[in-house]
Amino acid sequence: MKASFGDKVFAAVNGALLVLAGISCLLPLLNIVAVSLSSYGAIASGYVGIWPVGFNWDSYDALLRGTPIVQSFKNSLIITFAGVALSMGFTILAAYPLSRPFFYARRFFTLAIVFTMLFGIPTIPAFLLNRSLGILDTYWALWLPGLVSAYNMLVLKSFFENVPAEMEEAAQIDGCGEWRLLAQIILPLSLPVLATLTLFYGVGYWNMFQAVLININDSAKFNLAVLVQGMVANQSLLQSMNNLQPHEIEELITPASIRSAGVVVMLAPLLAVYPFVQRYFVKGVMIGAIKG
Repeated sequence: MKASFGDKVFAAVNGALLVLAGISCLLPLLNIVAVSLSSYGAIASGYVGIWPVGFNWDSYDALLRGTPIVQSFKNSLIITFAGVALSMGFTILAAYPLSRPFFYARRFFTLAIVFTMLFGIPTIPAFLLNRSLGILDTYWALWLPGLVSAYNMLVLKSFFENVPAEMEEAAQIDGCGEWRLLAQIILPLSLPVLATLTLFYGVGYWNMFQAVLININDSAKFNLAVLVQGMVANQSLLQSMNNLQPHEIEELITPASIRSAGVVVMLAPLLAVYPFVQRYFVKGVMIGAIKG
């Protein structure tokens, strides 16, 4: 069908607005990267825009030497990879039986899970529960309270329901049991939605902040989000870095460049992973959310 003049105008205006929205999101990120790679004089003079001025790696060098960022990075990796593995595993185990039409009380359990979406996880009861379980100051206090997202589970359930019944029947005729059906038929067909939900869980665990502050007391177990927030809000950490090598630090870096370097280190893994799962993103959400 040939597009009308109104459709063309709408597409042009919509495209222009999306470009402006993309630029508004990209420019602050470029400025942060530029500040982290610029010289002391350029940053102090306010000459840094979206391109580095006086390019150098001194901020990252000082960040590695003066802060526990390597340990925090490792902690973030542990929290994210283990958390995503646990959450995806239990989400699949919850979604698959609820997608089977012969599952007893399927409607009741589905409605019960939907009901939980009306309420968040209260901070104080969650803390008291973690304390009673004896998991405070461990990463289990971060993983268990939000182990399964009701929204993600329902999206995956809808996707499983859209798998052609003929394929399942053919596999069952060949002697395929439920576990083998899930592992060899259902999950390989569900890669788009699995990649999308993995991204959702991964971003949530990587950016976890409040739960870490509440449940983790040992600073050696803090993740990148807590470390970077401390660098942004607390000048004492930056002052301790300056005390390491006063003359070199004061001449080569500024607090702004250190903070920017910390933000870049935190964002870099997500920016590196996203392009590989982006092609699954829209397809996974749409197919999983619409039952046809």
